[in-house]
Amino acid sequence: MRTLFGILLAILFLQTSVHAVDKIRIGFPDRAAQFIPLPLGEQRGFFREEGLQAEFIRIVPTVAIAALVSGEIDYYTSIGSGVAATIRGLPVKVVACYVPSAPIALIARPEFKSVRELKGKTIGINTYGSPIEVIGRLIVKHYGMDPDNDVKFLTTGVIESRFAAMSQGLTVATLGSAPLDFLGKKQGFVVLTSAHELFSYPASGLAATIKKIKEKPEEVKRVIRAGIKANRYIPQNRAGTIQVIAEWLKIDQEMATATYDSVSKAFNDDGTVPQDGLRLVIEEAKRTAKVTREVPINEVEDLSILKEAQRELGIK
Repeated sequence: MRTLFGILLAILFLQTSVHAVDKIRIGFPDRAAQFIPLPLGEQRGFFREEGLQAEFIRIVPTVAIAALVSGEIDYYTSIGSGVAATIRGLPVKVVACYVPSAPIALIARPEFKSVRELKGKTIGINTYGSPIEVIGRLIVKHYGMDPDNDVKFLTTGVIESRFAAMSQGLTVATLGSAPLDFLGKKQGFVVLTSAHELFSYPASGLAATIKKIKEKPEEVKRVIRAGIKANRYIPQNRAGTIQVIAEWLKIDQEMATATYDSVSKAFNDDGTVPQDGLRLVIEEAKRTAKVTREVPINEVEDLSILKEAQRELGIK
């Protein structure tokens, strides 16, 4: 009788365990260092702690927003895409930020020693309107130059093509996230600056639909908490983070280590959305979409659940 009772109890426990884990789908635009927090959270068990199992789906922003609104994915990690969608009238809000400053480096030919020396020169980018171009424009502007008149942005394709264009003298600089700064140095180029050292511009975090926020606030909060835990893990466990970076970016240990050293300080430890940086994102989204109306910050963000998560984690 005791044996039968034990078997029944074990079955009940297993059923409870299975039902305790909710499966969610998180979209991300590219395998880049700024999108590492949530995948790290899954690999290191932080989602499991929150009763979640996350599936990560690589999906370009234009398709991702449609998938988010239709419910095919639950969350998207590109803050810029979420803001742009909201400005276009779609029911999407930014609910957390894990990388408040984009870890994108400006890489130049070795004869250039400062950003201001790029005045009148051509900078290679992947595509017009991409985050690479946006960050390039903001860096140029930060150094007192006009991105429309003082430099020229030229599409030269993927990073291999951008480096080749620099070597051939077609361009003098390009931009990219780690480990591209490491690869550039190995080819004899120099890193003039990195955006996350200059200004706040939220690169990755969490965007969700208004419907998700209203109908599943507890799920949203658990995802936010998992991301915060992952970000806290990054500075505390260098070796473990480097291992995840190597696996996630599909790079070797040397490049993963260089990537960690390049971007580890770009992550926050509380999920806070920097308001000055978000304003920059809004203005860039307006410029791209040719929107002239005023867009208040509360139109694109909903931080009510983030604040709850922070209080429960003893942050604020």
